Amino acid sequence: MKYLCAWLKVSRSGYYDWCKRKPSAHALEDQKLTKKVLHIHQRSRGTYGSPRVHAALQTEGYDIGKKRVERLMKEQALVGRVVKVTRRQPGYKKFKVQGDNIKRLEPAPNKLNQVWVGDVTYLKVKGKWRYLATVMDTYSRRIVGWSLGNDRTVNLTIRALKHAIKRRKLGENMLFHTDRGIEYTAYKFQDELIKHGMRHSVNRPGHCTDNAHMESFFHSLKAELIRGRNFKTENELRYALNSYINRFYNHQRIHSGIGYTKPANFERMAA
Repeated sequence: MKYLCAWLKVSRSGYYDWCKRKPSAHALEDQKLTKKVLHIHQRSRGTYGSPRVHAALQTEGYDIGKKRVERLMKEQALVGRVVKVTRRQPGYKKFKVQGDNIKRLEPAPNKLNQVWVGDVTYLKVKGKWRYLATVMDTYSRRIVGWSLGNDRTVNLTIRALKHAIKRRKLGENMLFHTDRGIEYTAYKFQDELIKHGMRHSVNRPGHCTDNAHMESFFHSLKAELIRGRNFKTENELRYALNSYINRFYNHQRIHSGIGYTKPANFERMAA
């Protein structure tokens, strides 16, 4: 120790005083905050990065800076679960001439059940594709309906739509926005929209960001639930989706697009 102190140009007495020194108030507070950060990160199923952890701390009354949260998470090697997700669009060019994007020409929704969006994504069970159709209320970001099936058909998207309609009170002259896939442009689906007084809006050709709300949801779903997991049965996948969508995404996960609020809470405040 004598030689180390000499090399570092510190006195031995000073080093031993430093060893006996009690942690500062700031260090003690860091220890308490670290436990809270770990709890929030675990509660989010390991999905939250520092912005959402910071927002969650503020919601719970902690006055803390973003940089401090970043530092505490870095010290604990905590990161949000994010991966690059790609998505196929089979048959896109064939149907690109149908419909118009009404959604982009209208103001953003200012109440519930004004603008819904729908989409379909691919998931695997033992190497075989399953298809998930979802419906979101863009005002609250809540997933209001979904359906899982073996085939990507109009029957799948109609089941998701009916699930949403059954659970919600429809607004007047509602807008339902989707991509241009046949499962949405088919006459059977169009008839279902007309039956409930909904207008149909579709993406512009080559503009997948026209349906950014659903693209963002599918990215979160695959990053936070699907990637790295192998589902042996459809029932296992269905149970995981139900837990993620109905328990976590709608009721626990905070969303930056609605002021770092949970969709269910946001809807209660908007009511």
